[in-house]
Amino acid sequence: MKVMIVGAGGQLGRALRAQLPEDQVIALTHAELDITKFDHVARTVATFGPNVLINAAAFNDVDGAESRLTEAFELNAKGPKNLAMVSRAHGVKLVHVSTDYVFDGKAKEPYDELSVPNPLSAYGASKLAGEREVANYQPQHYIVRTAWLYHTEGRNFPKTMLSLAGRDSVNVVSDRVGCPTFAPHLATAILKVIRTDLFGLHHMASQGQASWYDLTKELYQASGIQTQVKPVPATQFPQAATRPDYSVMTTLRPEELKLPHWKTGLQEFVHKMRVNEQTSKGREED
Repeated sequence: MKVMIVGAGGQLGRALRAQLPEDQVIALTHAELDITKFDHVARTVATFGPNVLINAAAFNDVDGAESRLTEAFELNAKGPKNLAMVSRAHGVKLVHVSTDYVFDGKAKEPYDELSVPNPLSAYGASKLAGEREVANYQPQHYIVRTAWLYHTEGRNFPKTMLSLAGRDSVNVVSDRVGCPTFAPHLATAILKVIRTDLFGLHHMASQGQASWYDLTKELYQASGIQTQVKPVPATQFPQAATRPDYSVMTTLRPEELKLPHWKTGLQEFVHKMRVNEQTSKGREED
């Protein structure tokens, strides 16, 4: 199986690349493939001839999308439409990665694949539009909604909180709840589902639920950090885009496609960060 990854420079793209043999992966960054250009997409797919195309590219600046609406919809809706049309024409399966931000956060229990979306932000609306373009133009699709993604590489919330660990205390939002998801766990689940014909919508986020405050407390405890974590409401950190206060997801899909618990992912993250730090120190000493 030959897999083409679009958006290969991001957190998920890197996690996918790490789990695929080099001779089975075609990894393209945004600079190498602009998915908003139909002709570029068509030429690239025809040239490489993948069996599966994974779209990990997106306009991910949630607040920036409020003022850059056209750009957000170009990358998050037009781009996926191009990928859907081209992949269908070439008989290539398509994975499209979406977000929990398609929901409004008013639910009292976890969202599953039958839950009705109602995005609160321009970003969420653009991602939902992309889902619909993929579903309309490519029958052999896997739309994967995930949440609160992080990795040892790239910029993300846990790494930001580690960078603040030298302070006496940190204030962290406690009234927004979701599913912190470790990118390698998501990559594993995606690479499982592409070997099946379970086309359609998939919720792929870590099991369990946590607030940003819960996540930080667990992160500091696992890392041996003594910095005090203080819970505060989201209103203490005003943002341009409205986020859902509750975006916990669950899935109706088979058990083998479910991700591990979020605490398991966080423990792996902490371990890998330590290994990376030790490796970096070893290089400096050499």
